[in-house]
Formats: sequence, structure tokens, C-alpha cells
Amino acid sequence: MPARTDFPGVLELLTHAVESVGGAERPGQVQMADAVGRAIRTGEHLAVQAGTGTGKSLAYLVPAIRHAVEKEATVVVSTATIALQRQLVDRDLPRLAKALKKPLGREPTFAILKGRRNYMCLHRLDSGAPDEPEDAQLFDPFAVSRLGKEVTRLREWASDTETGDRDELVPGVSDQAWRQVSVTAKECLGASRCPIGTDCFAEKARAEAGRADVIVTNHALLAIDALQGYQVLPDHDVVIIDEAHDLVDRVTSVATGELTSAMCAAAARRCGKLIDADVADRLLEAGDGLALIIDDLPAGRLDELPRPLKGAIPAVRDAAHACITALGNDRKEDVEGATARKLARSLLDEVHDTAVRLLEAFDDDQAHQRDVVWLSGDKYSSNPRPPALKVAPLGVAGLLRERVFNQHTTILTSATLTLGGTFDTMARQWGLPPGAARVEQAPGAATEKEAPSDESGPKWTGLDVGSPFDHRRNGILYLAKHLPPPGRDGLTSSTMDELAELIEAAGGRTLGLFSSMRAAKQATEEMRERLDFPILCQGDDATSLLVQKFSEDVRTCLFGTLSLWQGVDVPGPSLQLVVVDRIPFPRPDDPVSSARQRAVEARGGNGFLTVAATHAALLLAQGTGRLHRAVSDRGVVAVLDSRLANARYGGFLRASLPPFWPTMDPKVVREALRRLDAAAPA
Repeated sequence: MPARTDFPGVLELLTHAVESVGGAERPGQVQMADAVGRAIRTGEHLAVQAGTGTGKSLAYLVPAIRHAVEKEATVVVSTATIALQRQLVDRDLPRLAKALKKPLGREPTFAILKGRRNYMCLHRLDSGAPDEPEDAQLFDPFAVSRLGKEVTRLREWASDTETGDRDELVPGVSDQAWRQVSVTAKECLGASRCPIGTDCFAEKARAEAGRADVIVTNHALLAIDALQGYQVLPDHDVVIIDEAHDLVDRVTSVATGELTSAMCAAAARRCGKLIDADVADRLLEAGDGLALIIDDLPAGRLDELPRPLKGAIPAVRDAAHACITALGNDRKEDVEGATARKLARSLLDEVHDTAVRLLEAFDDDQAHQRDVVWLSGDKYSSNPRPPALKVAPLGVAGLLRERVFNQHTTILTSATLTLGGTFDTMARQWGLPPGAARVEQAPGAATEKEAPSDESGPKWTGLDVGSPFDHRRNGILYLAKHLPPPGRDGLTSSTMDELAELIEAAGGRTLGLFSSMRAAKQATEEMRERLDFPILCQGDDATSLLVQKFSEDVRTCLFGTLSLWQGVDVPGPSLQLVVVDRIPFPRPDDPVSSARQRAVEARGGNGFLTVAATHAALLLAQGTGRLHRAVSDRGVVAVLDSRLANARYGGFLRASLPPFWPTMDPKVVREALRRLDAAAPA
């Protein structure tokens, strides 16, 4: 069948789509859709900052679908949150597919793809060896009973589900129960060897994704696809990364390794009767030795390997290697034996490779180290966790540049990508050269693909399409310059007075974003005593239920920490005041950010601005963005940290925020809040 020559353009399709779903075109949406279409044609990467209300999902989905249908290609859309995944798959894509069917000549298709661990493994359910309970649960009949009941529920659900997707199991089950019926990619036998391979839920999901025009996935799976030596995502030529401000953290999380004595014990148990007991016992003993040492070490970053670990980690590495050698190569044997061998090898490889990585992390000087190592766990907390050795990359720029940008045309978008007024800060973290530029093509050129160049680094363009919100007219940024700088002993009395006066003036309607749970609880307790408004605090109930209560009662206030900085979407009169207690710099004892800061300084850079201030700017932009969720929203963002007004780095942080009207006068702010309260519906 000959290719169509009358394919409708991106903007024509966008107009049709917007009319079909009953919306209205917005200038930023049109500008973004045109830029995304151009990037897909030219192969030049694109970073787009599009404020809330721009309609950015439609702006990238329309050109993506057009490209997929015209070229019979696949486009991957990656998100950071489940909420956006669900929005795309349950709302945006179904409506778009119907709207674009006629102009495109067929209905576009889409699918959601998750990691293999998210799908039930029928072979593991029927005959695979279950994991043993944690040691503490071996003596807890209630825990064992609960686990058994959950696994029974999973067996019953297996005959009803069509997808095997864990997210469709309501109510859910514990992680431990789910591990009994699922496998990782490394543990999987493979469809060709598995006796139930033809019915495999994960393979069906992957096959469906391979036939789709648009695949929706998450940053974690995108990172796994880039990190592993095997293909996870089906072939694709374009990647669209929404919520791109979270990309580096999500990739870092996937690339973080962990070593514990429990992992050594589990790997030894998995070997079972597959190898000589003496060999497996050697790994068990090495794990016990590791536990004795790390139990006595303080938690925190390790700048050099403590002497006791110089013997313990090589012992674990060598014992794991001996077990792997004893297992030998894959054999043609019964399926049950092959499954047990695969499960054992997967965990042994993880233990061995992490031990190797931990030892190699200290080989280079500080300026050239690639990984940071730390000991986690707090045995003195109310919820103690066993200690674990962890290792994470100091940066993921090289990985993203090599495995993502050099292989796929990539569009990155978010409401917050310009920090300090430029894309360069985020670009460096992604592995793109700073200073976005585009080489214009002559009109009517035969192709828009740019000729090869000797210049290093992928070509990319930065575009800020603005926001439909009039921030200066509808929002005030209050800088509490007169307050003392925050200290280590919690919120000061003057800060508490300021907070109470602001909430009183606003008539409730306040979202309090705090840098720590301790500060959030301190503010909650005092405000409950001083004010008559209902004060909700994160942790009192499920966050989603708290947000719902906050949204439904306009007089209610909601206080919380990190997840509220990015996860609250409450338009209307319930939210007219956002309060930030202090600039959200990373904790000084955070092992990854402190190591990254030190590495920048070792190379002659400004570690504080490059790492700490960038982290704070991103979170501040996300947090202050909670104020405007609809065009009609009005209100105040109050930052009770005087350093935002007084410190030298304050200008960089303020330039990263939406362009609110700024003031340092508390009287002006309180009067504005009282007027808003009086005008808002009760």
C-alpha cells in the first residue's frame, strides 16, 4: 500500500483534537506542539518548559501520534508518577485516538508497559520456589498466616485477571506476598524455555506494547532499558520524557546498588541443593561477618573504606563468585531445576557485582570518582532498619547522553526546567551541552536532518512557552526578610507568629510546605492551639485522603513535607496561601548530594550552587507552583526564610520561581489575604 502524501500537519491535527475534546487552543500549546513536531522531524533534542494549564500532554501527544502513524514507528512516553501515567492512559490517549482516527485514516493505538516485577508470573505461582519469610517472621505466626492468606488471594485472582498487573489488584497485597508470584527480568526463564511462556502476562504486555503507536512507561523502566545489557522497551525512535525535572533522581535510584547480610543469606538459601553445601555456607558466613562489622559502624557517607570492610567485602565477593562458579552454565534440565538455578544466579550476581562496585568506588581520587558509598540504617529510630551498604552514581549525565540522547530523538518537558532563568543547569545533569542552539534549515530543503558535525555533544533546543496564568496579577511572592535565618532547633517563635498571622488573614485555605517532618509536626501542634481552623498534618491519614479533605473544606489547612511539594493539585478557593518554612536545601548529611557537591569542588567548581542551590531551586519552583492550578486561582506564596531575600544566592533561587509580584511588607500581604478571603466563596 503506497504511503500517503496528504498527511495532515501537526497544527491542523492539534486544532482538530482540541475541538473534538471540547477544549480551546492556547498559544503555548500551539507553540509547543509545533516545536515537538520540528524536533521529531530534525532529530534535534528539545527541552520545553510549559507551565500548568498549558495543555502540554496534548502538545506532545499529537505530533508523537502523527509521527508514529505516518512512519509506522513507535514513540515512548515516560513519566515520573503513576498519576500522570493513569491520566495519559485512561483519559488523554483514548480521547485523542478517537479524535484523530478520521484525519489519520486509522485509530492510533497505545499501551502501558511496566517492569516485569509488576506482572504476575504464572510459572512462579504454579511451581516456582517461594522465598522464605524474613527471619523475624519465622517466629511470628500472625505474619506467616497473613502471608499465606495473601498468596491464596493471589492464586484466586490469577484465574480472573486478564493482565496480571499488580495495580489492578484491589485491595493490594504486601511486597513480600507479591514476591512469591513475580520475578525480575534476571530471574525470568524466558518465554521460549518457560512451560507457560505463551500465557505470560509480562510477555503479552510487551507484545501489545510492540504493536502500539505510543507506549507509556515510567522513568525507572526507561533507566533499566538504558542500564541493562538487554532490551526492555520495544524498538522506538522517539522518547518523550514528561516530568523531566525528576529524571535524574529516578535514574540515580535505579542505578543505586545495595549489599546486606540478608541478601547474602537469601542467595545462599536459593542455592539450596544446587551446589555443595560447603560452598553455600561460605557465603552465609561471609554475610554474617559483614553484619557484625556494619552493625558497629556509624551510618553515613564513607569517604574511605574502613579497615574491617577491606576484608569483609572481598570475602562476600569471593564467596558469591564461588557459588556462581559452582552453579555452572545453564543446563538442559527439568524446568523446575532451571527455575531454581535462575533465581539463585540472579541474586548471586547482584551480591557479587555490588561487592565489586563497592570496592572499585574508592580507586580514584575525589575529582574522578564515579560512585559514592554510604552506610544506611538507623537502629535507634522508632522504626529501626537493618544497616545496608549502598553505592550510587555521582552523576548520570554520561549514561543518559550515551544510552538515550545518542540513540533516540528526545523531548523533555515539565513545568519546571529553567533554574536561575536558564535550561543549562538541568542540561548539564542530563548530559546535554549547556547553551541550547538550533541550526536553521533553508526553506524547501530536501531534508531537515542536519548534516553530521564534529562538534561534541548532542544538538538540542530549549523552549519556554510560558504559562496561561497571569502570575504577577494573580499571585504575590512574600519574602519575610525581617525574620531571623532558620536554625537547627526547629521553628522560632517569630516564625510561628508570622505563620499564625498569615493563616488568620487567609481564613485558613493554607498549604504548609515544610523542610522536615519535625517542623511540620511542630507547626501543626502550635497552630492547633492558637487557631480555630482545622489543621491536617501529613501522616495523620493517607495523603490522598488528607488532600481530599483539604480540598473539600475551604477553611482547612494542610501541613506536610516532600510529597506535598510536588503532589498537591487543588484549584479554587481552598488554597490561597502556600507557606514555605525554609529553603529546601538537601540535608548536609545526605550522602549523594554531599558527595556530588564535594566532587564539583574537587574539579574547581562551585559545589554549593551546582548541587545544593539547584536542588533547592527545583523544589521551590515545584512547591510555589501549587498556588496556581487554574486560570482563576489567586493567592500568596510566603517564604519564611529570610535568606531568599538576603543571601547572595537568593537571586538565583528567585529567578527559578514563577514571576509573582514580590513584596517584603507583611502588612501588604495580610491585607491582600483578607481581601481574597472576603471575596472567596465560603
